Amino acid sequence: MKVRHQKPTQEIKLDMTPMIDIVFQLLTFFIMTFKLVTAEGDFNIKMPLAAPREGAIDDQLVPPIKVRLQAGSGGELTGIGMNQRTLGSFQQLHEEILGLVGTDSPAGAEGAEVELDCDYNLRYQYVIEAITAVSGYRDDATGQIVKLVEKIKFAPPKNPPS
Repeated sequence: MKVRHQKPTQEIKLDMTPMIDIVFQLLTFFIMTFKLVTAEGDFNIKMPLAAPREGAIDDQLVPPIKVRLQAGSGGELTGIGMNQRTLGSFQQLHEEILGLVGTDSPAGAEGAEVELDCDYNLRYQYVIEAITAVSGYRDDATGQIVKLVEKIKFAPPKNPPS
């Protein structure tokens, strides 16, 4: 058996430049198309620190201000009520909330809570107007936003009328 000695072959070199280019292009593509998702809402959940005790009433145990929005058969607003009183307009609702909460201290606005009880077939625009009336306003003199009520919740929906 005869063994042939082959001539030393040339070493094959891989050019890494195109591979690095592709990696940078992919990296650029993913960075440009990455979208940060913001949280949908800021939920201020306050858990109790200890078991309930007898004594003075805590400010956080104050019941929410109940706002009732009544709808007609076509979804139009027929009545606004707050804590068993009838109000004529959203402006009057705003003034009542302003009187209850006040704008002197932010702590008063922080502890207040409104519960909206809306009829099943009420149009959405009236719900938004009620939220606008109780949540705050823009001070024309300073241009600042004045917060009234930050905690707004909805009463459980009732069955639609048959």
